[in-house]
Order: sequence, then structure tokens, then C-alpha cells
Amino acid sequence: MAGGRAAAGARLHLLLLWLCAAATTAWAHGGGGGGDSDADTDADGGEGKPDLRARGLVAAKLWCLAVVFAGTLAGGVSPYFMRWNEAFLVLGTQFAGGVFLGTAMMHFLSDANETFGDLVPDSSYPFAFMLACAGYVLTMLADCAISFVVARGRTDPAAAAVSSGGLEEGKLGSTNGNSSDPSAADAARHDHSVASMLRNASTVGDSVLLIAALCFHSVFEGIAIGVAETKADAWKALWTISLHKIFAAIAMGIALLRMLPNRPFLSCFGYAFAFAISSPVGVGIGIVIDATTQGRVADWIFAISMSLATGIFIYVSINHLLSKGYKPQRPVAADTPVGRLLAVILGVGVIAVVMIWDT
Repeated sequence: MAGGRAAAGARLHLLLLWLCAAATTAWAHGGGGGGDSDADTDADGGEGKPDLRARGLVAAKLWCLAVVFAGTLAGGVSPYFMRWNEAFLVLGTQFAGGVFLGTAMMHFLSDANETFGDLVPDSSYPFAFMLACAGYVLTMLADCAISFVVARGRTDPAAAAVSSGGLEEGKLGSTNGNSSDPSAADAARHDHSVASMLRNASTVGDSVLLIAALCFHSVFEGIAIGVAETKADAWKALWTISLHKIFAAIAMGIALLRMLPNRPFLSCFGYAFAFAISSPVGVGIGIVIDATTQGRVADWIFAISMSLATGIFIYVSINHLLSKGYKPQRPVAADTPVGRLLAVILGVGVIAVVMIWDT
């Protein structure tokens, strides 16, 4: 009987994700139509180029800035007030990973490669793909900085005592905080999740450096919104990034409360605020770039930014969302290879359907 309830719960969570995917597809389709008309209206001269300084486009980007900030901040502090269903977080994180991967490969990389083709028609060098690799490596460098901070924190005896709880991506190794399973302890040593890294930072300076490194890729994600050429592109990048950011913020909030149940609200709010503000900073940078450049310079900046964002999105998707994902505190029926695969396929499929209207 319990197994039947668990299976029914797993099917319900898949249904919820499917409904979410259907809603976002319809949203993107509707936004795409409006964005095309806006682009036609804002066309500059006879070239059909959108006006990057148009008030409507800037206003849409500012709305995106506010939405991604409010959504991430609310997700980060929500575990302090309510309990999230872990099966939904498991599948939702995989769904977000599929959306990230599909967006990077089918949208960002495609647009960047097309723009480079217009900018350097006589060259066959794969500029977009080279810069995508550079974005991937830069994000890996940020992760190396995080690992360095965590390793330095572990040399402190107090930090080592705190880390003995064996938290792995928000999962406690045992009820009393002292894990006796060597494999669990080994996994905890190699875990690079946001929560475990914050736990292992031994000083305020380490925490500040750690937050800066963690938010590095989020800034570039925000730039992808800020340099969007149409309203449709801005809103599309928004919901793609928001899926990842909100799920990540919820998981971070849950994990922080697990390792320190009596953590004050201001502390939770501070971590959530730091994580939430990074993408809006990137949006602001992108808006400034578009406001100060136009023509070929803007095209070069757009192509380079989209190429770098491709590598960052691929790295985040594979190394943070798909391979690690959200680890529930207790086993859940939905946390199976087939369930995760279906969630990823759904995420990629949503982008594939959206791209029908985008092209």
C-alpha cells in the first residue's frame, strides 16, 4: 500500500513538471510573437535591426531583473517558513538542468554562431564554439577557487569539527550528526554543493570570497538577459535562468537549516540575498552595454557574451544540476534513474518546442 502511494506520488510530481513545462512553452510562444512585432516596430532604418535602447526593451529587462531577484530571494528564505516536497525538488532540479542544456545548445550557441557568421563572413573559424569552451573553463576556474577556499577552511580544527556531520548536498549522514559510514564521509569530503561549501568556510573573509565565486556564473547568466536584442529573448532567458536559480536557492536554504537548525533569519536572508543579487547585477551590466553601444560593436558584444554564456550554462547544467542534483534527506520514490531521465528529457523537449517558433 505504501509502495502504491509512493508510485502515485512520483506520477503526480511528473505531472506537475509536465504542466509547468506546458505553461512555460505557451508563455514563450506568446512572448515570441509579441517580441517579433516589437522587433519589427523598433527596426532601425532598412536593416531590420532592433533598437537596443528602446524604452520598451529596457523596461522588459528591468522587469526581468526584478522578477529573477524576487523569485530567487523568496526561494532562498522559503525553507525558513515552509517545508518543500523533496521529490518535487529532485525532479525539478533535473528538469532545470535539461532546460539549461537545451537553452545553451539550441538558443545561445545558435544565435552566437549566426552573429559571428555575419560579422566575419570570410572566416570559417568557429569563434562561438571556442568562446563557449572558454566560458566552460572560466566557470571551472571559479569552482577551483571555491574548492581552494573550502580546503583552506578544513585546515581549521573548528571547521573540521563542524564538517563532521557528513552533510552531502543537504543530506545528513546520521541523526546525531556523526556519520559512521566511511563512504558517506568520503562523499562529504568531495561534495562541492553550495551548502557544504558555506559550512566549511572558517572565516567571514572566506565566506565573502566563497559567495563571490559562487555568484560568478550567475552574473554572466544575467548578462544573457541584459544583452537580449528583443523582449522575447529577454523573457525567454529569464524563465530559463529563474528555473535554475529558484531551485538552487530552495535547496541551499533547506541545507543551511539542516546543518544549523537554530540559524537566525537574518543569516538565512543574507545568504539568500547574496545569491539572488548576482543575476540582477549581470542584467544591469548587459543593459549598460546595450545603452552605450550600437551597430557592429553591439553585435560583437552580443556574440561574445552569448558564446561565453553557452559554456557557463553547459557547465552549470552538467556539473551542478544533472550530475549532482538535489540529494533528499530520505529516499524518495521519484529519485530513480528513469525519473531523472524523464525530467531531463522534458526540460530539453520544452526548449526544442520553443525553438520551433524562435526560428
